[in-house]
Amino acid sequence: MMENKEELARIITAENGKPLKEAQGEIVYSASFLEWFAEEARRIYGDIIPASAKDRRVLVLKQPVGVAAIITPWNFPSAMITRKVGAALAAGCTVVVKPAEDTPLSALALGELANQAGIPAGVYNVVPCSRQQTAAVGEVLCTDPLVSKISFTGSTATGKVHTWTTYP
Repeated sequence: MMENKEELARIITAENGKPLKEAQGEIVYSASFLEWFAEEARRIYGDIIPASAKDRRVLVLKQPVGVAAIITPWNFPSAMITRKVGAALAAGCTVVVKPAEDTPLSALALGELANQAGIPAGVYNVVPCSRQQTAAVGEVLCTDPLVSKISFTGSTATGKVHTWTTYP
């Protein structure tokens, strides 16, 4: 990301009108999430923690849960993706990113960089869609049994479209 900072910042500026200097700052911020989660991935091993009974211990295993659907807003098109995708990838999950309909190019550019960095095909996926298809795509991501986790950042109005607690 840092090698492509200027190009990524120009995409953000073109997509959502953020001043170039702020867009450059967002790219640095975005890259910091990936760096942090990459370092945390080195420490994904089991932990033994105290239990309520003194003669017992609790073993916590950190394992991938499967496909994570990542739904992001327009105002931080790079940072919200890397914040969510970095965590999911570090945990061993695959991701399907549904960027805001106004800022799909940032998500697609990050996908291309993931490909160039050696992330295997099918691990980082982007599903851009039109404003007219947003609700339908969101519905599929929220109800498909192959999706194990959903990470949503967006407006209250969008969040109210679904009763999130009814999904597994």
